[in-house]
Amino acid sequence: MSVADKILKNVQLEKLIIKKDYSTSAEFLHNSQINSWELMKNNFEALKKIETKTFLFDGFKINVQFNPGRIKSTSAEVDENSISSRKCFLCIENLPDEQKGISLPSNFILLCNPYPIFKRHFTISSLTHQPQRIEESFKTFLELSKLFSNKCTLIYNGPECGASAPDHLHFQAGISKAMPVEDDILQIKNDYGKIVKEDDVSIVSLIDDGLRKIILIESTNDAELKLNFIKIINSYRELSSAISEPMINILCSHDEESGWNLIIFLRSRHRPKNYYKTGTDKIVVSPAAVDLGGLIITPREEDFNKLDKEIIKQIFSEISPSAQTFSAFTKKLIEDFN
Repeated sequence: MSVADKILKNVQLEKLIIKKDYSTSAEFLHNSQINSWELMKNNFEALKKIETKTFLFDGFKINVQFNPGRIKSTSAEVDENSISSRKCFLCIENLPDEQKGISLPSNFILLCNPYPIFKRHFTISSLTHQPQRIEESFKTFLELSKLFSNKCTLIYNGPECGASAPDHLHFQAGISKAMPVEDDILQIKNDYGKIVKEDDVSIVSLIDDGLRKIILIESTNDAELKLNFIKIINSYRELSSAISEPMINILCSHDEESGWNLIIFLRSRHRPKNYYKTGTDKIVVSPAAVDLGGLIITPREEDFNKLDKEIIKQIFSEISPSAQTFSAFTKKLIEDFN
């Protein structure tokens, strides 16, 4: 099966793409797939009935979503043997027959995610089978976020901390403001942040809100944003002794007036200890960017009912760097920026 076979053909859609109106194009793709793909239609209908509960922390909130459709992603086996023994589900030749997409710049394709978390949920997949790495694709990541300004937030999960396909470069996109941190981030920055670099086009802040270790980059210049990001990645790689990419999750949004907001969550491990336990002690929560963004996904009802503020604190503390490590990272980053 060729790429051309997977591109949705429609005159109205082609006109939108010519105008570079990718936000409306994404909505068009979503509506078309809902009407033509039974699996996707059923799962988005089920999304309307999911349960959600909210926990208020000091200056921000965390939502918990009971979403049975996400069990496959949450429990995905991502070790080397499991990856090598299955077909890559993001390669064009392995996509479901019903799945269609839209061509994006830089050799990417926009696909609807048939197992949604958001009212509109997309996968942005490379047309080339290559490892999940952000450094080489960061410029494209920023360019794609700009294509969907004010309509979608782009999501990146590192290969060792949330990506269910660590062997195939991809991002996700969800409707803007679907994750609480998107509304809360400036308040969190004011309450818990420390500015480590500020100039005419960028502000870099480090944040410890008691649950998460966050780096916020606000920038109107993509070239400087990339330079700052690479410096942060290199610093965290060195501090965490990572061989390749350090453990991070990223949310990225773009506004035509204020530029980019890049939220980086630092990680220390993939899954919390309770994930690996048995019986009533087991909690199937595998945090990635969405969860750290304040929308924790629980595919099992017993875990949804069990989660409370103390368990959330425990989960986040186990997967995030310690306060001591974050303090050392802050010191190192200030030195690197000066």
